Amino acid sequence: MSAAVAVEAAKRVEYFAAAFVPNRLADPLASQSLPGMECLIPLHWNPGSPVSARTLILAAENRLEHINEAILVCVPPQIRKHPGELVATEIEIMVNDHIKGWFFLAKELTALFRMKKAGTLALVLSEFAPESGREEAPDLMGPSATESFRAFTQGLLNASPEEPFRILGFSAMETSNDADFAAFIFKVLEEGNKRNNGKWFKFGKGRGLFGR
Repeated sequence: MSAAVAVEAAKRVEYFAAAFVPNRLADPLASQSLPGMECLIPLHWNPGSPVSARTLILAAENRLEHINEAILVCVPPQIRKHPGELVATEIEIMVNDHIKGWFFLAKELTALFRMKKAGTLALVLSEFAPESGREEAPDLMGPSATESFRAFTQGLLNASPEEPFRILGFSAMETSNDADFAAFIFKVLEEGNKRNNGKWFKFGKGRGLFGR
């Protein structure tokens, strides 16, 4: 999903900056190459570090001159293991990269947009659709990261009336429609409808649905 958002951004803006979650759990979405995208400015990010989050925002401002919109895309990786097979390193990576990182980054972006009294913060959750008919170990880690991001997003949306910038949430269950989902996200953002502030948009079955 991260790659789909980047590809869609390349169609709509002259240049943009992007930082991907490190590929420390063999997440193919985080390491997918994007050839032929000269408009993409790649930036480094260590999600588990609050200092890295601050450095990332400063680097983006230096390269772009200003940040008008920020899109945070959460695609929790699956770790299918039985409880006794969990590895401490995997737990630390999941918590640092796929839970803590979003809090640190949103904190910095919120402070920036609040200071500017303008901007758009979009939080995107792309969930893995449940697979049926397969006997395998349960995904013990992915759902935790998903629910953390969902709760954090809902909290930001609830606080949006008090902020001088836009906050929007997006989610979709169908992982096969990444390109359509990305196009829908940018369509909503470009409409600039003030009444959409604080709303959570749910995408599925070829159309977009939204609600609080």
